Amino acid sequence: MGADWSWSESLYGDLLGIDGGQERLSHYLDSYQPEFTPNEGRDAFVGAAHERKNRHYHDLLASGRVPLRPGVERLMQEVRAAGLRLAIASSSMRANVRALIEHGLSPGAFDWFEAVVTGDDVATKKPDPEIYQRVLERLDLTAADCIAIEDSRNGCDAALAAGLATVVTTSSYTANQAFDGAVVVADSLGEPDQPWHVLAGDGGGASHLDVATLRGLHAAARYR
Repeated sequence: MGADWSWSESLYGDLLGIDGGQERLSHYLDSYQPEFTPNEGRDAFVGAAHERKNRHYHDLLASGRVPLRPGVERLMQEVRAAGLRLAIASSSMRANVRALIEHGLSPGAFDWFEAVVTGDDVATKKPDPEIYQRVLERLDLTAADCIAIEDSRNGCDAALAAGLATVVTTSSYTANQAFDGAVVVADSLGEPDQPWHVLAGDGGGASHLDVATLRGLHAAARYR
């Protein structure tokens, strides 16, 4: 595509501060490659590069090389068994969200979610609260009825700005970020045999996030 760039893990971690793949690439061009002038025009270049990245991502998912993090599938199954409602609020493209869910869980698992709002559906991505506001509208619920599980500062800020109690799980990219306002911050959702490590907040003494703990966190947040 006429570009010979290499993003280190550290640089990519910095770029993750920008939500949305095309927005992230545009930010990279502005900040790191201001002299780069693609023949096809900048917008067309960004769109084509993002499409190519998405193809690679889908190939990785299909190969099974992108496993779900600890506790994700378990908690979803427990939530469904408890009769609670699930929704997705993601700045990613809908096709990428669907592929992750259906490869990571099972074909048809996308239908577990009553409301799915993605970057395709909003004018402004996280940390703006629009994505969460649209989810609440589609569920016909108030923020006080729900709890969000996030994995980044932008996501946490978006959920909090929409008024939702928020749980955060960190990654190697976000472990050093501050998550002021989250009810609990942990390194994962955990499993019964693979405990989470609570980094901030009160996990209620639980070894992992299950429905009972989730209910307790939601209730506690209402009285903060």
